[in-house]
Amino acid sequence: MASKDRILRLKEETRCNILDASIDIVKEEGWQALSMRKIADKIEYTAPIIYEYFANKDAILNELTRLGYVKLAKQMEEAKNKLTDPAEQLEAMWLAYWNFAFAEKELYQVMYGVEVNCCVFENSCPDMKGPSNMLWDKIEEIIPEERRTEDYICTKYYTLWSVVHGLIAINLTNQQRSDEINKQVLKDAITSIINSMK
Repeated sequence: MASKDRILRLKEETRCNILDASIDIVKEEGWQALSMRKIADKIEYTAPIIYEYFANKDAILNELTRLGYVKLAKQMEEAKNKLTDPAEQLEAMWLAYWNFAFAEKELYQVMYGVEVNCCVFENSCPDMKGPSNMLWDKIEEIIPEERRTEDYICTKYYTLWSVVHGLIAINLTNQQRSDEINKQVLKDAITSIINSMK
């Protein structure tokens, strides 16, 4: 039994090493440089070993995307749980989203297609829906019942997401303004949109 556990642990470790090596390559050389051969070289394995864990590069990108959504949802949940007021929680969740985008730039790029083709999951990935569901639910909670229609919630969700993601994309591809100005623009936009919902 101990031998079986050890084998499983080593397999999981190798799988994690493949994903970590992928991110390291991207940080050093960009997404266009990522290849199965480079990953194998980085972890000092042969390329066929990589294929035992991931069918192709797209499978690696899909897993990195999934892991990115899990990490983003966790950070948003932690930010939300520090507050009790729904409007403050929603703002904190969007700020956590912003912080994630810059702290985990490479994951954000593959998750949302910024300077790289984003992944398309053949079967809807529940982890991918976590962050958007959290934000949707909080928007729904803030909107007064008399205006709480799916179209209205959808409009507010996409308005917020467009502003936040747009500002992130501008800064990831070509930072034009200081971090302080960007954060002020972000906070002003989020606050204005949240106030319009009440």
